Amino acid sequence: MAEVMSMEDRRDDWNSIRLPPGEDCGIISDDDDLNEEDSLGFDAGFGNIIVVDNLPVVPKEKYEKLEGVVRKIYSQIGLIKENGLWMPVEEDTGRTRGYCFIEYNTRQEAELAKEKTNGYTLPRAHIFAVNMFDEFDKFMEVPDEWASPEIRPYTPRENLQRWLTDEKGRDQFVIRAGSDTEVLWNDARQVKADPVYKHPFWTESFVQWAPLGTYLATVHRQGAAVWGGASTFNRLMRYAHPQVKLIDFSPGEKYLVTCSSHEPSNPGDTHRVLLNIFDVRTGKVMRDFKGSADEFAIGGTGGFTGVSWPVFKWGGGKEDKYFARMGKNFISVYETETFGLIDKKSIKVENVMDFSWSPTDPIFALFVPELGGGNQPARVSLFKIPSKEELRQKNLFSVSDCKMYWQSNGEYLAVKVYRYTKTKKSTYTNFELFRIKERDIPIEVFELDNKNDKVISFAWEPKGHRFAVIHGDNPRPDVSYYSVKGGKVSKLTTLKQKQANALFWSPGGCFIILAGLKGFNGQLEFYNVDELETMATAEHFMATDIEWDPTGRYVATSVSSVHEMENGFNIWSFNGKLLYRNLKDHFFQFLWRPRPPSLLSPEKEEEIFKNLKKYSKKYDVQDQDISVLLSKQDCEKRKELKDDWERWVNEWKQYHDQEKMDNEAEEIEVEELLDVSEEVIQDV
Repeated sequence: MAEVMSMEDRRDDWNSIRLPPGEDCGIISDDDDLNEEDSLGFDAGFGNIIVVDNLPVVPKEKYEKLEGVVRKIYSQIGLIKENGLWMPVEEDTGRTRGYCFIEYNTRQEAELAKEKTNGYTLPRAHIFAVNMFDEFDKFMEVPDEWASPEIRPYTPRENLQRWLTDEKGRDQFVIRAGSDTEVLWNDARQVKADPVYKHPFWTESFVQWAPLGTYLATVHRQGAAVWGGASTFNRLMRYAHPQVKLIDFSPGEKYLVTCSSHEPSNPGDTHRVLLNIFDVRTGKVMRDFKGSADEFAIGGTGGFTGVSWPVFKWGGGKEDKYFARMGKNFISVYETETFGLIDKKSIKVENVMDFSWSPTDPIFALFVPELGGGNQPARVSLFKIPSKEELRQKNLFSVSDCKMYWQSNGEYLAVKVYRYTKTKKSTYTNFELFRIKERDIPIEVFELDNKNDKVISFAWEPKGHRFAVIHGDNPRPDVSYYSVKGGKVSKLTTLKQKQANALFWSPGGCFIILAGLKGFNGQLEFYNVDELETMATAEHFMATDIEWDPTGRYVATSVSSVHEMENGFNIWSFNGKLLYRNLKDHFFQFLWRPRPPSLLSPEKEEEIFKNLKKYSKKYDVQDQDISVLLSKQDCEKRKELKDDWERWVNEWKQYHDQEKMDNEAEEIEVEELLDVSEEVIQDV
């Protein structure tokens, strides 16, 4: 008992236990790749130290001034360690020697400082020459005679667009559930998801496809990484950014924006924010931005610790020529050729509240609210870049707020305007429609049949001329469809009392899903806007997300881990037929892999559409073969189930008969005659 008590009272210091070098007890670590030579963590050698040469040589009395200038330049790039700036001086005169050593926390900060400041010019032609401290051994070992470099044989890399050539014309999607991230084919013909690639602990927070589907990005403590391929997802590039929280691709996939927030040393200060813009292919930092969270808290719809996300909005279509951010009373527009401000100055706009780029052209719209109690009206303005010319302006009166919605082709801009009534006690809604492609950009004002209806949702038809509006009061608002063709807004129809609070257009237009999410428990209505008819109604109980595949053939509904039950996803056809379900515990993400724009000309697409029956014959045969195969598989499965059932019944009968025989044997009464005797009893 004493031994047991001593064992129970024992407290081991597990931190004091050290395994022999190289011993892992047979447990494979998921973080092995973090210990490679290009690790993004802290550096234990001299890789985090730079040497800055060609500094001015100054006397002792100017030492502090020069040190302050150097510290100011290099502290903007990264955190210099305490006593991490050393500027040697001559012992006899106290004059500086024209160079200094700077020590950062990480090698990545040191490399960035070298990249940013090598060639930097101070007044009086002092051009900095910056090198890594641990490169000096390499410089000292340069041979006296030049030797031609070894020519390595070319090894072709996998075509990152090869997945688009799938013979079955399938689309891929990625899911995250538990600790696993998995890429799968949507094999709707086989009525199942076909696995492509699976990786445990692939990311530490979330994954994100690039807008054209070329890359899959993962997020880690040391930074971000992109992966690519059709079946084997290889890591293509790393982007060093410790504690990164958010990422965003440019529309053409040329650049990746990463963002992190760091707690201040002084609790009274706001968080410090760091944003890096990387070249996706080379991993080079093209520009960084630093500041307090307050500086990046304007604009955007999401974020963390006060940062609005995305901080930068990209313009100019998929050419990635411009990006912009909004600040207090200004909009800064940058061009990606030099990553500098256009004309080296921002556009000053007093009290600007929001701005939004056209999806296709270098034009952005901005909204300025009323000022001076209504003495200065609100306005919506259109600006063209890079000239900064104001193309159109519309003054708006008695306005409480505005929301802007661009059509995907950039042909129209709808501005939803919340206006005060005359009493100022309530608001109503109307719309201002800008026809961007027409001469002088005409503006049309239109209202709902009941202008006092609350607008719950608005959505443009992709590449089309129609839009849908959910309006009215919950739980059964109305849904109206409008067309803007012919130079005038016309109503197509209104559907009364629908259990819907969200709209999801097919990427190809024509079809739309009216969804009741959150409080409506996943009500779905598949609607054909061309025919103005409902194709199907269904329910995915507690659905949290809905996403069409990039072709508009299929749609996924999912229940994420915000709900404890029914986690997983369903795949539906465009007309509302449930194809298959996949339940996953701790389900976090479902994302279709985007497709790049078609390389076919509009004329070729029109020809294919006209001759669709001819092209579809091949696939009709394949569909028939698969249907026969599925029928055979179904028959085999049923026969297998029937055989299992009959086998179980026979086994049960045998067991029952045996049990019955055993019970009958136990219940048999046996009578045995042991002895017979006769006794005469006399009367007393």
